[in-house]
Amino acid sequence: MDKNTNLIYEGQYHRVEWYYDEKGYSQPYEYFIKSNSNQKRKFLILIKKMADFGVIFDKTKFRNEGEGIYAFKPQPDRYLCFFFDDKKIIVTNAFRKKSDKLPVSEKEKALKIMRAYKDSLEFTARKD
Repeated sequence: MDKNTNLIYEGQYHRVEWYYDEKGYSQPYEYFIKSNSNQKRKFLILIKKMADFGVIFDKTKFRNEGEGIYAFKPQPDRYLCFFFDDKKIIVTNAFRKKSDKLPVSEKEKALKIMRAYKDSLEFTARKD
């Protein structure tokens, strides 16, 4: 992992990155750092599998949550993310699963981050 480039892992199919806000803070990265070594290992195995092979068929480990948001599911944690330009996956937020359903507030955070990320890139492209 490289905090300077936001990189978690880059494989043959995908580059997976942490989302950092305009102040340089990454909620999912901070969540990951505070996790125990077993939880970190579970998450990184899923990241590596997705980046290297392009797919995780097991819905108990990776799932489409709708509206362009997906979830890496290393039990009992959830790391929400979205795909950008087919090759890049941006991890937006992380939390401990407390119920069977995805909390609406967590999905809304991910959607807000996805829009902000895409808007910031469009703004940068227009400036150039």
